[in-house]
Amino acid sequence: MADFPSKVTTETGTPNSQSSQQGGNSLQRLGANISNRVDTSFIRSVPAILMLAEIILGLLHWALIASTPYHWIPAYNWVMFVAVTLWIFTIVLFCLFLFGQQRLIVWNRPLVVMVYYGVASVLYLSAFLANAASVHPYYSSIYYGHFAAAAFFSAVVTIVYGASTFFSYLEWRQDGGNAATNTVPA
Repeated sequence: MADFPSKVTTETGTPNSQSSQQGGNSLQRLGANISNRVDTSFIRSVPAILMLAEIILGLLHWALIASTPYHWIPAYNWVMFVAVTLWIFTIVLFCLFLFGQQRLIVWNRPLVVMVYYGVASVLYLSAFLANAASVHPYYSSIYYGHFAAAAFFSAVVTIVYGASTFFSYLEWRQDGGNAATNTVPA
C-alpha cells in the first residue's frame, strides 16, 4: 500500500501515442499548468491594479530619465537606482502573487508586504524630491521636458506606492496585525 502513489498514472491515452506528438503535448501541458496556476481573483483586486500602475508608471519614470544624460547631475543616479530597483522588486512581487507563490515569503506575508511598501514609499518620496529639485538646471536644455515629465511620474508613482502601503496596512490589520499571533502554536 505504501507504493500506491508511484503506480498511479494520469495520462489519458495510450503510452505509445506520445512518440509522434511529444513536442505538441508537452507544450499543451505546460500551457494548462500555467493557466491553472494563475490567480485570476488576484488580477481583479485593488492591490493588483495598484501593482500594475506602479510597474507601468515606474517604467515611464525611469525610461524618461534613462533617455537623457542624467549622469551629469548626481541626484539622478539616486533617482535611477530607486526607480529601477523598486520597479524590478514590484515585478517580482506581482509575479509571486499572480502565480500563487506567496508561500515563498517565509515570514508573515501581510507584514512583509506592508514593510516593503512603506520603505518603497519613503524611497520613492526621496527620489521624487531629488528629481523635482534637479529639473531646474536643465531649463534651457532639450532635456527639460524629459526631466519635468519624470518628476511628474515620480510624484504619481509615490502616491500609488502610498496607496499600496495603505491597502497592505489594512490587510495586515485584518490578518491580526501582530506577528506573534501567527507564530504561537495553538
